[in-house]
Amino acid sequence: MANVDRIRAVMAELFDQIDAAVLAAPDAFPEQDPTITRLHTLLVDGTDQLAASLADERGWDLISPLPFGQALNLAINALPQSSDDARRLLRGEAPLDAATRDRADSISTVARNARLFELADRDEAIADLYLAKLESPDDFAKAEAFALEGARRAELAGTVLIEQSDILIAVWDGASTANVGGTGHTVFEALKLGTPVIWIDPAEPEDWCIRHSSESLVALHSKIVHEDRIAALAAQVRGVVFPADLAEGDGDTAGSGLAGLQSESWRDKSSRWVHAYRRIEALFSGEGSRFRSLVVEYEKPGEIAQGSGAGLVGAIDRLPGGDAELARKIRSHALRPFAWADGVSSRLSDHYRSGMIVNFLLSALAIVGGVLYLPLVSPEHKWGFALFEFLVLVAIVIITYRGRKYRWHARWFETRRIAEYFRHSPLLLILGVARPAGHWPRGAETSWPEWYVRQALRDIGLPRAKVTASYLRSVLEMLDKFHVTPQRDYHQVKARRLENIHANLDGFSEFLFKLALISVATYLVLKGGAALDLWSSGLVTKLSKTFTVLGVLFPTLGAAIAGIRYFGDFERFAAISEVTAEQLDAIARRIDVLLQAPDQRLSYASVRELAHAADDVVFAEIENWQAVFGGKHITIPV
Repeated sequence: MANVDRIRAVMAELFDQIDAAVLAAPDAFPEQDPTITRLHTLLVDGTDQLAASLADERGWDLISPLPFGQALNLAINALPQSSDDARRLLRGEAPLDAATRDRADSISTVARNARLFELADRDEAIADLYLAKLESPDDFAKAEAFALEGARRAELAGTVLIEQSDILIAVWDGASTANVGGTGHTVFEALKLGTPVIWIDPAEPEDWCIRHSSESLVALHSKIVHEDRIAALAAQVRGVVFPADLAEGDGDTAGSGLAGLQSESWRDKSSRWVHAYRRIEALFSGEGSRFRSLVVEYEKPGEIAQGSGAGLVGAIDRLPGGDAELARKIRSHALRPFAWADGVSSRLSDHYRSGMIVNFLLSALAIVGGVLYLPLVSPEHKWGFALFEFLVLVAIVIITYRGRKYRWHARWFETRRIAEYFRHSPLLLILGVARPAGHWPRGAETSWPEWYVRQALRDIGLPRAKVTASYLRSVLEMLDKFHVTPQRDYHQVKARRLENIHANLDGFSEFLFKLALISVATYLVLKGGAALDLWSSGLVTKLSKTFTVLGVLFPTLGAAIAGIRYFGDFERFAAISEVTAEQLDAIARRIDVLLQAPDQRLSYASVRELAHAADDVVFAEIENWQAVFGGKHITIPV
């Protein structure tokens, strides 16, 4: 490798700058151990090994997604010149050629210090292609067949590396991005996925620069001021370690930012005093007893691994060739945070949504209470009804004030996003699948929940695993059993329930409007009959105040019910759940097809595609849900 000493010096400088930026950033979790930087590398060539040695000197974690199983990866990257030496490497024996042996020893030394994620599902077929190529060095067809398969595997491993990384460092001549699985292609894919790239030109390594978009490759060789790039690198690292919106908000806003999350309190069950929204669902869904107890007991974070998550944890422990530590990490870093966020979010949802339901009902009660004196007492005794109306209006103001002060709406959004991201994360983790850095959504007001989940999942990282056909088959079964099918069934039931609630609320508000119409019509008939001397006009005069109250009562209650229906947006949520269920059902059918395939046809690429498809469904459902409820802050219903 040309300019190896200069490249080493530049990479050492970059690693030092990254370390300095990490240390300079505020500590988001002061009660935990300091963040350990991780280096992901494919361990392919001298540059990878150089970076690995520099990372080891700094105490970084070294992780390697290998495009093949470890033995085949070594046999290929040691560059043996004969099939005999290749076979020896595949058997775990030392090659006879000294240069090949040196290269193999160098790779093995680095690999021993790394956590390996081996994509070994196609090893047998690729090993045959590789040996056939070595045995027939002049056969272009055999060489091309191996090159194509090898490139696909390198592309897969490169994609895993990109998804697991916050910043990509590439030593590349900038010549072409067309070589699938090569450095240029990996750079292009990283930029396309939103991962920033530090580009080092091996001819002029000191002129490294940071690129943020695939379009920037057009002007790749343009110069950049050194001071700007150092500051840009520091800012990039700080954005990973401690984004701007992690800090607590101003003094007028309670429970904002990461500090708000850390101060959230746990409750074992829901409160009866904030069940108004749940009661609306019970009354109008047509399911079960309308007046049943609605108290929900939240699953304790410390008990989820032995409760609802027991089946998943057991399946992870039984993964063939899996990581013995993975189940423990998932219990502590994914399942417990999920249970905690799910319980807190449910409680905040009760406060926010029930607060708005109560506000709608109280506003109707205030109007009716204000005029109810008419048929009951003389005007001089109206003050009691006015006092009642005043107290109801004060209650509305207090609920609204508390909802805004304690950010019920925003905290519900934030914790619900955290819970839903964690819900399906174990199925992605065991497959080494992650959402790339640039593909995480940004909330309208905050994005720290996405950062929080991403950091937790990064802390788990790639498992130490050997991905084989049996491993993939087990993962597919788990994806279907523990996520796709249960979530599909949940959304199907939810869609039907919400459609019923919408229809019944709509019917009830129409019924109240009809009652209002009947009451007004009745009064007009009585008034007309009195004018025609069909009955006493005194009777009509005596009943006029009652009909005035009824004329206010029915449309006011109808408007409150219509307001609840609008606020709940049950019909739109039903549509979202229906679409989500359909998408998950399509994925379930695709999983069934793959499970019926023979082992030699089952590939990591096809299984990870399904995992990403399931992940995309989750994110789309969250974004649609936020689009509906995002602007519905708790407010006075006027």
